[in-house]
Amino acid sequence: MRFVIIGAGRVGLRTARVLRDEGHEVTLIEQDEAMIRRARSLEFPVVEGDGSREDVLEDAGITDADALGALTSDLNVNFTACMIANHYGCRTIMRIDEAYREGIYRKYADEVDEVIYPERLGAIGAKNALLGGTIRAIADIAPHLQVVELTVSNGAPVNGYTMGELQLPADATILAFGKRDQPLEIPNADLSLEDGDRLVVLADFDVLNEVRQLLVGETPDEAASNAGTDATSGTGGVN
Repeated sequence: MRFVIIGAGRVGLRTARVLRDEGHEVTLIEQDEAMIRRARSLEFPVVEGDGSREDVLEDAGITDADALGALTSDLNVNFTACMIANHYGCRTIMRIDEAYREGIYRKYADEVDEVIYPERLGAIGAKNALLGGTIRAIADIAPHLQVVELTVSNGAPVNGYTMGELQLPADATILAFGKRDQPLEIPNADLSLEDGDRLVVLADFDVLNEVRQLLVGETPDEAASNAGTDATSGTGGVN
């Protein structure tokens, strides 16, 4: 696939490197001379200019690109670039740094495919490092939704049940399942849950404590403490 990324700073350059390592074509747009030199030293093609200008986007190959990542720290540049790229049929990803601005941009930028928060993604990584063990946050999908990977423990209430017998709260869904040391796959109702097995779950924050109690075996107080919320009672369980 072909990508255009605006901004060769910390976020943009790291994203570009990941995409290139996976075999994709990436062109960067940048105005800062030092960042341009650094990107070119890493053998990235760089178009010098303002990423919110259509002629600069065209020079970077927006007409043939599959997606645009507007990853500068300037919200106005990111917003404008995404609106232009949308008319070329590109998927558009817009970086935003202040969470309180999300509502504003979603209201006036319905054509943007996704808004990302580098600081929030960084916080997820920090939280994983701090928590360790049996719980790993993967992504914040929305203000009240998170994807987490949980590892079943010996003390989990569901240990020994099959996937078909597992009943999570209404606002939680299993996305993938993996036996100990095996790749993740689509859940199979006949597979049993055992110590060390992993489940990837999409859950509302309101029921995340309960999900953790069921799958990991935490007490209500431990789940609340790890999630940073007060302990609450829930309605999910196992058949």
